[in-house]
Amino acid sequence: MGHVALIYDAELTPSKPDLLTEWVPRQSWFAGDAAARVRILGSYRFDDPAGEVGIETFLVRFGDGPVLQVPLTYRGRPLDDRADAAEVEPITTMQHSVLGTRWVYDGPHDPAYVAALASAVLTGGSEAKLLMSDGTELPSRGSVQGSGAAADGVAEPASLDVIDSDGATACVTPDYTLAVRRLVEPGDAAAADVAGAETLDLRLTGTWAGSPEQAVLVVLSGRASSAVESRNAEPAPAPSTASFGRSMPEPHG
Repeated sequence: MGHVALIYDAELTPSKPDLLTEWVPRQSWFAGDAAARVRILGSYRFDDPAGEVGIETFLVRFGDGPVLQVPLTYRGRPLDDRADAAEVEPITTMQHSVLGTRWVYDGPHDPAYVAALASAVLTGGSEAKLLMSDGTELPSRGSVQGSGAAADGVAEPASLDVIDSDGATACVTPDYTLAVRRLVEPGDAAAADVAGAETLDLRLTGTWAGSPEQAVLVVLSGRASSAVESRNAEPAPAPSTASFGRSMPEPHG
Protein backbone atom coordinates (compact mmCIF):
# COMPACT_ATOMS: atom_id res chain seq x y z
CA MET A 1 0.00 0.00 0.00
CA GLY A 2 1.19 3.55 -0.74
CA HIS A 3 1.19 6.46 1.68
CA VAL A 4 -2.24 7.12 3.15
CA ALA A 5 -3.97 9.95 5.05
CA LEU A 6 -6.68 8.66 7.38
CA ILE A 7 -9.82 10.84 7.32
CA TYR A 8 -12.54 10.90 9.99
CA ASP A 9 -16.19 11.78 9.58
CA ALA A 10 -15.96 14.43 12.27
CA GLU A 11 -17.21 17.86 13.28
CA LEU A 12 -14.53 20.54 13.51
CA THR A 13 -14.72 23.77 15.51
CA PRO A 14 -13.69 26.09 13.99
CA SER A 15 -14.27 24.62 10.56
CA LYS A 16 -11.41 24.70 8.08
CA PRO A 17 -13.11 27.34 5.87
CA ASP A 18 -13.69 29.51 8.95
CA LEU A 19 -10.05 29.11 10.03
CA LEU A 20 -8.73 30.01 6.57
CA THR A 21 -11.11 32.98 6.18
CA GLU A 22 -9.93 34.41 9.49
CA TRP A 23 -6.17 33.70 9.32
CA VAL A 24 -5.02 33.94 5.70
CA PRO A 25 -5.91 37.63 5.01
CA ARG A 26 -3.76 38.69 7.97
CA GLN A 27 -0.57 37.20 6.48
CA SER A 28 2.12 39.30 4.79
CA TRP A 29 1.91 37.24 1.58
CA PHE A 30 -1.88 37.59 1.24
CA ALA A 31 -3.37 38.83 -2.03
CA GLY A 32 -7.06 39.13 -2.86
CA ASP A 33 -10.23 40.53 -1.30
CA ALA A 34 -9.68 40.43 2.45
CA ALA A 35 -13.41 40.93 3.06
CA ALA A 36 -14.39 37.87 1.00
CA ARG A 37 -14.95 34.39 2.37
CA VAL A 38 -12.34 31.85 1.33
CA ARG A 39 -13.02 29.67 -1.70
CA ILE A 40 -11.20 26.33 -1.45
CA LEU A 41 -10.16 25.21 -4.94
CA GLY A 42 -8.37 22.02 -3.98
CA SER A 43 -6.09 20.39 -1.43
CA TYR A 44 -3.51 17.66 -1.03
CA ARG A 45 -2.08 15.75 1.90
CA PHE A 46 1.14 14.02 2.88
CA ASP A 47 1.46 11.29 5.47
CA ASP A 48 3.56 11.55 8.61
CA PRO A 49 5.64 8.34 8.95
CA ALA A 50 5.24 8.53 12.73
CA GLY A 51 1.45 8.65 12.36
CA GLU A 52 1.15 11.67 14.66
CA VAL A 53 0.70 14.74 12.48
CA GLY A 54 -1.97 15.63 9.93
CA ILE A 55 -0.38 17.43 6.95
CA GLU A 56 -2.78 19.20 4.58
CA THR A 57 -2.20 21.94 1.99
CA PHE A 58 -5.03 24.06 0.59
CA LEU A 59 -5.22 25.94 -2.72
CA VAL A 60 -7.55 28.86 -2.10
CA ARG A 61 -8.79 32.15 -3.52
CA PHE A 62 -10.34 35.25 -1.97
CA GLY A 63 -12.69 37.06 -4.33
CA ASP A 64 -11.03 37.57 -7.71
CA GLY A 65 -7.53 37.37 -6.24
CA PRO A 66 -4.76 34.93 -7.22
CA VAL A 67 -4.52 31.32 -6.13
CA LEU A 68 -2.86 31.04 -2.72
CA GLN A 69 -1.17 27.98 -1.23
CA VAL A 70 -1.77 27.39 2.49
CA PRO A 71 -0.11 24.37 4.17
CA LEU A 72 -1.42 23.42 7.62
CA THR A 73 -0.48 20.77 10.16
CA TYR A 74 -2.69 19.29 12.87
CA ARG A 75 -1.17 17.95 16.09
CA GLY A 76 -2.53 16.23 19.17
CA ARG A 77 -0.29 18.32 21.43
CA PRO A 78 1.58 21.60 21.05
CA LEU A 79 4.65 21.53 18.83
CA ASP A 80 6.79 23.14 21.54
CA ASP A 81 6.04 20.23 23.90
CA ARG A 82 8.93 18.44 22.18
CA ALA A 83 12.21 18.77 24.08
CA ASP A 84 14.14 19.79 20.94
CA ALA A 85 11.53 22.19 19.58
CA ALA A 86 11.79 25.94 19.23
CA GLU A 87 8.79 27.95 20.40
CA VAL A 88 6.21 28.11 17.62
CA GLU A 89 2.78 29.63 18.13
CA PRO A 90 -0.17 27.68 16.69
CA ILE A 91 -2.62 29.40 14.37
CA THR A 92 -5.43 28.16 16.61
CA THR A 93 -6.71 25.13 18.44
CA MET A 94 -9.43 23.10 16.80
CA GLN A 95 -11.95 20.82 18.49
CA HIS A 96 -12.24 17.53 16.60
CA SER A 97 -15.26 15.42 17.54
CA VAL A 98 -13.23 12.19 17.27
CA LEU A 99 -9.65 13.14 18.13
CA GLY A 100 -10.27 15.94 20.63
CA THR A 101 -8.19 19.11 20.71
CA ARG A 102 -5.91 19.66 17.71
CA TRP A 103 -3.20 22.32 17.57
CA VAL A 104 -3.11 23.85 14.09
CA TYR A 105 0.17 25.24 12.69
CA ASP A 106 1.34 27.09 9.61
CA GLY A 107 3.02 24.18 7.79
CA PRO A 108 6.40 25.79 7.01
CA HIS A 109 7.02 26.20 10.75
CA ASP A 110 6.44 22.48 11.44
CA PRO A 111 9.43 20.11 10.97
CA ALA A 112 7.05 17.24 10.09
CA TYR A 113 5.65 19.21 7.14
CA VAL A 114 9.12 20.25 5.99
CA ALA A 115 10.41 16.65 6.06
CA ALA A 116 7.36 15.26 4.26
CA LEU A 117 7.49 17.98 1.61
CA ALA A 118 11.24 17.69 1.00
CA SER A 119 10.96 13.90 0.81
CA ALA A 120 8.18 14.14 -1.78
CA VAL A 121 10.24 16.52 -3.92
CA LEU A 122 13.44 14.47 -3.63
CA THR A 123 11.91 11.05 -4.26
CA GLY A 124 9.38 11.98 -6.92
CA GLY A 125 6.60 11.37 -4.41
CA SER A 126 2.95 12.29 -4.74
CA GLU A 127 0.01 13.15 -2.51
CA ALA A 128 -1.32 10.66 0.01
CA LYS A 129 -4.44 8.66 -0.74
CA LEU A 130 -7.47 9.75 1.29
CA LEU A 131 -8.88 6.84 3.29
CA MET A 132 -11.89 7.06 5.59
CA SER A 133 -11.67 5.31 8.95
CA ASP A 134 -14.14 2.68 7.63
CA GLY A 135 -11.81 1.85 4.72
CA THR A 136 -13.58 3.88 2.02
CA GLU A 137 -11.18 5.65 -0.36
CA LEU A 138 -12.12 9.26 -1.14
CA PRO A 139 -11.49 10.98 -4.48
CA SER A 140 -8.39 13.12 -4.79
CA ARG A 141 -8.83 16.87 -4.23
CA GLY A 142 -5.53 17.71 -5.87
CA SER A 143 -2.60 15.93 -7.52
CA VAL A 144 1.08 16.71 -6.88
CA GLN A 145 4.35 15.20 -8.06
CA GLY A 146 7.97 15.69 -7.04
CA SER A 147 10.66 15.87 -9.71
CA GLY A 148 13.47 14.03 -7.90
CA ALA A 149 14.51 10.38 -8.13
CA ALA A 150 16.26 9.71 -4.81
CA ALA A 151 15.68 6.33 -3.19
CA ASP A 152 14.98 7.76 0.25
CA GLY A 153 13.50 10.85 1.80
CA VAL A 154 14.86 12.90 4.67
CA ALA A 155 14.32 13.09 8.42
CA GLU A 156 12.96 16.13 10.22
CA PRO A 157 15.55 18.93 10.03
CA ALA A 158 17.87 19.56 12.95
CA SER A 159 17.06 23.27 12.72
CA LEU A 160 14.58 25.35 10.77
CA ASP A 161 14.41 29.04 9.89
CA VAL A 162 11.28 30.40 8.19
CA ILE A 163 11.32 33.56 6.08
CA ASP A 164 8.15 35.03 4.56
CA SER A 165 8.19 37.22 1.47
CA ASP A 166 5.43 38.63 -0.71
CA GLY A 167 5.07 35.54 -2.89
CA ALA A 168 6.76 32.67 -1.05
CA THR A 169 7.86 31.26 2.29
CA ALA A 170 11.42 29.93 2.59
CA CYS A 171 12.05 26.97 4.91
CA VAL A 172 15.81 27.02 5.51
CA THR A 173 17.45 23.90 6.97
CA PRO A 174 21.14 22.93 7.29
CA ASP A 175 20.89 20.71 4.17
CA TYR A 176 18.38 22.38 1.85
CA THR A 177 15.96 25.25 1.36
CA LEU A 178 12.33 24.87 0.37
CA ALA A 179 10.63 27.81 -1.32
CA VAL A 180 6.91 27.26 -0.74
CA ARG A 181 5.07 29.41 -3.25
CA ARG A 182 2.23 31.28 -1.59
CA LEU A 183 1.06 32.86 -4.85
CA VAL A 184 0.52 30.07 -7.35
CA GLU A 185 0.30 30.51 -11.12
CA PRO A 186 -1.36 27.60 -12.96
CA GLY A 187 0.50 26.69 -16.13
CA ASP A 188 3.91 28.03 -15.07
CA ALA A 189 5.45 24.56 -14.61
CA ALA A 190 6.21 24.22 -18.34
CA ALA A 191 8.40 27.33 -18.26
CA ALA A 192 10.29 26.59 -15.03
CA ASP A 193 13.89 25.33 -15.39
CA VAL A 194 15.42 22.59 -13.27
CA ALA A 195 19.12 22.96 -12.52
CA GLY A 196 21.62 20.11 -12.44
CA ALA A 197 22.18 17.79 -9.53
CA GLU A 198 25.21 19.67 -8.15
CA THR A 199 23.09 22.77 -7.55
CA LEU A 200 19.89 20.95 -6.70
CA ASP A 201 16.78 22.77 -7.87
CA LEU A 202 13.89 20.31 -7.79
CA ARG A 203 10.19 21.01 -7.79
CA LEU A 204 6.79 19.93 -6.60
CA THR A 205 4.16 20.62 -9.23
CA GLY A 206 0.44 20.07 -9.05
CA THR A 207 -3.07 20.45 -10.42
CA TRP A 208 -6.50 20.65 -8.83
CA ALA A 209 -10.15 20.72 -9.89
CA GLY A 210 -10.75 23.35 -12.54
CA SER A 211 -7.01 23.85 -13.15
CA PRO A 212 -5.57 21.06 -15.34
CA GLU A 213 -2.38 23.02 -16.11
CA GLN A 214 0.60 22.14 -13.92
CA ALA A 215 1.67 24.80 -11.44
CA VAL A 216 4.96 24.99 -9.57
CA LEU A 217 4.11 24.74 -5.88
CA VAL A 218 7.52 24.29 -4.24
CA VAL A 219 11.17 24.61 -5.29
CA LEU A 220 13.93 22.79 -3.37
CA SER A 221 17.55 23.90 -3.58
CA GLY A 222 20.71 23.25 -1.60
CA ARG A 223 22.88 20.34 -0.57
CA ALA A 224 20.17 17.72 -0.03
CA SER A 225 21.25 15.70 -3.09
CA SER A 226 24.64 14.91 -1.55
CA ALA A 227 22.99 14.17 1.81
CA VAL A 228 20.65 11.64 0.22
CA GLU A 229 23.48 10.03 -1.74
CA SER A 230 25.46 9.71 1.51
CA ARG A 231 22.50 8.09 3.28
CA ASN A 232 22.03 5.60 0.46
CA ALA A 233 25.61 4.42 0.91
CA GLU A 234 25.14 3.82 4.65
CA PRO A 235 23.26 1.03 6.51
CA ALA A 236 19.50 1.39 6.75
CA PRO A 237 18.45 4.12 9.23
CA ALA A 238 16.75 3.43 12.53
CA PRO A 239 12.96 3.14 12.43
CA SER A 240 12.55 6.65 13.85
CA THR A 241 14.01 8.22 10.68
CA ALA A 242 11.31 9.67 8.43
CA SER A 243 10.97 7.98 5.04
CA PHE A 244 8.28 9.21 2.67
CA GLY A 245 7.68 5.81 1.13
CA ARG A 246 6.43 4.18 4.35
CA SER A 247 2.67 3.87 4.64
CA MET A 248 1.23 4.69 8.04
CA PRO A 249 -2.05 6.59 8.18
CA GLU A 250 -1.98 9.78 10.17
CA PRO A 251 -4.92 10.60 12.44
CA HIS A 252 -6.70 13.77 11.44
CA GLY A 253 -9.94 15.07 10.05
